[in-house]
Amino acid sequence: MILSFIFFLVLFLGGIWLLGLAQVLPDFQGVVFAAGILIICLSLAFVMRQRGSATRRDDNWSGNATE
Repeated sequence: MILSFIFFLVLFLGGIWLLGLAQVLPDFQGVVFAAGILIICLSLAFVMRQRGSATRRDDNWSGNATE
């Protein structure tokens, strides 16, 4: 759990860093900015794929409330 959070945090902050870096680069600003957005999206997708949540809806597709 802690290692996955650290992995998410490194990806998320790295993506934000790339967004800021794109502003000062003389070349390839669009490529670096797009890479930053993609890395942020990947980090959020990594967090959302984790099982379990505070709502206790683990794989509940039937619509019935779980305990």
